Amino acid sequence: MRFLLEICKRKQAMSSEMIVDRGAVLRDPRALALLFAASLTTMANATISPALGGLAELFADHPNARFMTTLLVPAPSLTVIFCAPLAGLAVDCLGRRWLLLTGILLFAITGSAGLYLADLTSILTSRLALGLAVAMIMTSQTALIGDYYEGTALKRLAGLQVSARNFGGFAFITLAGWLAATSPRLPFAVYALPVLLLLLVWRVIAEPAVRCDRAAAPGQSLAPLGEKWFGPVMGLAALQMGTTALFFIMPTQIPFLLAARGFDSASGTGIVLGALTLAGGLAALAYHRASGRFGEIGVFATGYVLMALGFAGIASSPEFAATLAGAIAIGLGFALVMPNFVTLALMIAPAERRGVIGGILTTSVFVGQIVSPFATTPMISKVGYAWTFAAAAGLVLCFAAASSAAALLRRSRSRAT
Repeated sequence: MRFLLEICKRKQAMSSEMIVDRGAVLRDPRALALLFAASLTTMANATISPALGGLAELFADHPNARFMTTLLVPAPSLTVIFCAPLAGLAVDCLGRRWLLLTGILLFAITGSAGLYLADLTSILTSRLALGLAVAMIMTSQTALIGDYYEGTALKRLAGLQVSARNFGGFAFITLAGWLAATSPRLPFAVYALPVLLLLLVWRVIAEPAVRCDRAAAPGQSLAPLGEKWFGPVMGLAALQMGTTALFFIMPTQIPFLLAARGFDSASGTGIVLGALTLAGGLAALAYHRASGRFGEIGVFATGYVLMALGFAGIASSPEFAATLAGAIAIGLGFALVMPNFVTLALMIAPAERRGVIGGILTTSVFVGQIVSPFATTPMISKVGYAWTFAAAAGLVLCFAAASSAAALLRRSRSRAT
C-alpha cells in the first residue's frame, strides 16, 4: 500500500482554480451533465439482460443463437478494454468536450441499433461498437471531473457519480424489463434516450484550457509516463481491478447460488441485486462525508470490511435473509470504495494526463468484470459456493488490513514529524 501513502502525501501540494465547495456542486449544471453521462456506463451492458431469452427465441434459426445472445451483454466490455487507453490519449490531445459529445451520439446510435438490425451477427457487431462509445464517455467524463472540481467538491461529485450509476442502472434495467415483456427488441430503444442529453452537454460543457498540444510551454514536453504519478495510478488501477472482480461475483454467481440453495432464481436474483444496487447508491451519497472524517485510506478500510462481512455472511448461512443482508453490506462497501479510485487518481494526475488516467481506470474496471466469472466459476465447481464466497471474504479482508496498516503508518509518520 505504499502507493496509497504516496498519493495522500502528494495530493496536499496540488491546487488549481476549480470549484472546491461541495455545496456548489449541485448548483453547477456541468455536474448534472456529467452525472447523466456517468449513468450511461452501467446502462451499456445490463440493460438488455431482460430481453436475452426473447432474443434467443427470435433468432432461434441461427446455429449459435444462445451463445451469441449471451455475448450481447459483455460485448461492450471487450471493446472498452482495448479502446479506453486510446480514447484517453484522444481526450488529452483532441479535447474533452468533443469526445464526450461524439461518444454520447455514438452510444445512442449503436445502442439502439438492435431495434432495426435484421440478424444477430449485426446486433453483436453494434454491441462491440457500443463499447467504443462507452470508452469515449468514461474517459472524457473522468477527465472533466478533474478539470472542473477539486477538494471536497471532487469527493462530492465522485460519490454522486457512483450513485448515478447505481440508480441509473436500476431505472434503466427496470424500464427494459417492462419493455421486454412486449417485445425483445424494445429494450434497445432505451439506448436512444441519451440523445436528450446531447443538448445539455452542448450548452454547459466547455472545453477546459488543458490540452496536450498546449499544456506545456514551448520547448517542453508532456508529463512523461515514467514520472512518479504513474506508479501510484497503476497501483490504484490494479486494486480497482481486483475489487471489481470480487464485486462481480454477485451479479454473475448469485442467480446460480440461489438456485442451488433451493430458492426461485429469477425473483430472488431481482430482490438481492436490487437491494445491492440501492444500498450502493445510498452509500455513495455519503462518500464525501466519510472521506472527510476517516480519510481516503480509512474509507478503503471501512468499505473493504463491509464487503468482507457481506461475503462471509453469504458463505456462512444458506438462508435467503443472510444472502440479502450480505448483498446489502457488499453494496455499501463497494460504493464507498469505488469513488476513492477516481478521487485519488485525479488528485495526483498532471492536468494534461487526465484523459490517460481516465483510460487506465476505465480499463481496470472492465478487465475486472471480465476476469470475475473466469476466476470464480472453476473454483465454484471444485469447492462449492460457500468456500468460494468465504475465500472472497478473506481476500477482501486482506485489502482492509492493508488499508488499515497504511492508515496507521501514515498517522505514525505524521506524529513523528
